[in-house]
Amino acid sequence: MSIFGHGVVAIWNGIAPEGREQFYEWHDREHMPERAGIPGFIRGRRYIAKYGHPEYFTLYEAESPEVLSGQDYFNRLNNPTPWTKSVVPAYFRATSRGVCRLKFSQSCGDGGYLITLQFGPRAGEDETLERALRHKALPSVIDTPGVVGVHLCIADHAASDVETAERKGRTVGIPKWLILIEAVSPEAADAGCDAVEAAGLTALGADPNTDRALYMMQFCRAKRG
Repeated sequence: MSIFGHGVVAIWNGIAPEGREQFYEWHDREHMPERAGIPGFIRGRRYIAKYGHPEYFTLYEAESPEVLSGQDYFNRLNNPTPWTKSVVPAYFRATSRGVCRLKFSQSCGDGGYLITLQFGPRAGEDETLERALRHKALPSVIDTPGVVGVHLCIADHAASDVETAERKGRTVGIPKWLILIEAVSPEAADAGCDAVEAAGLTALGADPNTDRALYMMQFCRAKRG
């Protein structure tokens, strides 16, 4: 299984050019190890865009969605380190963050390329859309050559919108629904996403507005010990 656990934090952000080196040092050496060390967190992965916006996508995997609304995680969010307090307000741009429940997952391993497809259900179509995605549109995508993982995540708006010290003073968007397609090449990732979109998301109950981006993995940090 290429997503461990049933809870996901999905974060998109840009970085001001003058802060890029500082961002990498902080994210690699402090921030992702800190997050991976929280009880119930399993792994974090950071990606950089091949196309789409914003430039970076980070995926944290946790044992359950309850971990992501638990006290251990909020203790960290409300007590940012000095390095976090210097990097995030100064350099982060166009940030979106969703605390999500994993609703569907098929995989045979981890892929170096990842498509994020953001969308949402039409009013009153939540159950219909979820059922159609889980039982019709998504299961066959794993058979696309080069695709190694297909996942559906649905954001919990209330859990995603909690005001914390780390977030204070920043505007942070919240995604709705998210399909992740992992693959061994950009072409395979695009082919898998094309297959999803060919199923006709709007006909299945989705809002017609979607946001598609392709990312390449840069860094991965799993829990130690």
